[in-house]
Amino acid sequence: MISFRDAAGHHILRRVVVPGIVLYLSLVGVGLLLAFPLKNLMKPEDEVNRDLAEGRTPDWTTTTGVISKLADTASIIALLLIIALLLRWLFRRWAEAVTLMTAVLLQASIFLLTALVIDRQRPAVPHLDAAPPTSSFPSGHTGAAVALYGGLAIIVGWRVRHLVPKVLLISVLVAVPFLVAAARLYRGMHHPSDVVFGAANGIACLTIAVRAFLPTRGRPRPFPWHPVHQRTPSSQDATPTTS
Repeated sequence: MISFRDAAGHHILRRVVVPGIVLYLSLVGVGLLLAFPLKNLMKPEDEVNRDLAEGRTPDWTTTTGVISKLADTASIIALLLIIALLLRWLFRRWAEAVTLMTAVLLQASIFLLTALVIDRQRPAVPHLDAAPPTSSFPSGHTGAAVALYGGLAIIVGWRVRHLVPKVLLISVLVAVPFLVAAARLYRGMHHPSDVVFGAANGIACLTIAVRAFLPTRGRPRPFPWHPVHQRTPSSQDATPTTS
């Protein structure tokens, strides 16, 4: 008989680890292509960074600084912990919280491992933020924003029934990753292709997490955190006998 622990390990390996490895190898392959064979072909995208740098204004510099902080490491960790605990309290189960945590942590792991392999320089424009010791490819801020805010948008879309607040919340949550990506470009921290594949990393990790843990028809997927309890028959359930 398979224990809950064995079932959990098999589930995570098949639904999270294996797809995560495939995603990581794919992202590394794309990064190597952009950094070496396609390096000259990608030079036109530098014009985007130069145009944005030349058009900077104090107001937009301040605004993009605030937006960028919505997806920096400290903000993502703090928000993830708060939101995960809130989801657990609201729904009295771990399915939604685990889905969100898996998406964010998987995205961060793949981003860091990819950045260790891909040594792509950041755009040759003045940087408005301190450049972390990681490659420009992919954009970690964009991927984190997609995983966290996009994941929350999926949960809101599934769990909130009232149309108006649902549409408003989803609109705001979906807009955040786009704003973060634009802010990172404006601040000279990434090439356009970096934010595109950062977003792709976030979307892929979110898809993996949703398929692994988020229920689709009102019940959590079978997993040790959500054991399916069999209802024991009572005397009321017994088939009545006839005399």
